[in-house]
Amino acid sequence: MTHETSILIIYTGGTIGMVHDPRTGILKPLGFDNLYKHLPVLESLNFHIDFHTFDPLLDSSNMHPSFWIKLAGVIEENYEQYDGFVVLHGSDTMAYSASALSFMLENLNKPVIFTGSQLPIGVVRTDGRDNLINSIEIAAAQEEETPVVPEVAICFENRLFRGNRTTKFNAEHFQAFVSGNYPILADIGVHIRYNRMHILKPNFKKLKVHKVFDENILILKLFPGISKQAVDCALQTSGLKGIIFETFGAGNAPTAPWFIDSLKEALDRGIILFNVTQCKGGAVELGKYETSAELGRIGVVSGYDITTESAVAKMMYLLGYDFEKDETERLLQTSLRGEMTV
Repeated sequence: MTHETSILIIYTGGTIGMVHDPRTGILKPLGFDNLYKHLPVLESLNFHIDFHTFDPLLDSSNMHPSFWIKLAGVIEENYEQYDGFVVLHGSDTMAYSASALSFMLENLNKPVIFTGSQLPIGVVRTDGRDNLINSIEIAAAQEEETPVVPEVAICFENRLFRGNRTTKFNAEHFQAFVSGNYPILADIGVHIRYNRMHILKPNFKKLKVHKVFDENILILKLFPGISKQAVDCALQTSGLKGIIFETFGAGNAPTAPWFIDSLKEALDRGIILFNVTQCKGGAVELGKYETSAELGRIGVVSGYDITTESAVAKMMYLLGYDFEKDETERLLQTSLRGEMTV
């Protein structure tokens, strides 16, 4: 008997299934019935497709680690029954969620493809129709009974990206995402051309789902003229355990004595500082310039070419397991799911 490829579409919310409220004109989410009505082509695909709809649906601006845990739980519960998963999600925080799921789903050997749209599915020029159909095709793709893309990815505007390498950079154009430091996994045209050498390989081990996050972190973004008061206020946040430290260029920061002293004092209190560049491409290279050498000397941890979104998810994930500080810092500098180039 021939195996029928089965896909579970998980609808979390987002623009793709929204409609305009006739009273206010504001976009609001509706149930998946609204989405399915506009895509009768789904019935002609040669796959078995099921749906899981979250209730209530969530605008992605309200995304929270507690929701990531629920989402990972749905995949865990259905993992053996389906060949692949498509997650419909708002684009604003999609890169955060895809990054988080990549760390949560250890030994993932099936596709988990995030997608959404810039225009609702009911709009004539919507990008959601192609995004969803492409995502289903990719989630179902197999060679010799092995998934072609056994990792968490984002499919948007005819490109497939590694989820934890992706950033939303445009709120206006359909080409909303960029992967500045890693090649795309597939280019979607008349044919879907997979960049196989850059796709993670399956290890065929049993899926292990991690469901613990520690949210006691913050992002400190540097800018010219940042004040001691602002820096100290951030570093002295109650309960703080880690900071995503968004620096200039290749990991550079001011060298003013008050600034270095404030960072060192935080490090001495056990706070982890994870140095991530503000640039969309390129990497942190501590010590390349004098303005970063001091950071390395006092114990700031290099994020290499990791995105801010992935750094947030990774730090929350690692802090959740209450490792010793040295071990957390070692793992932050280790590529766990292909999220960074060391």
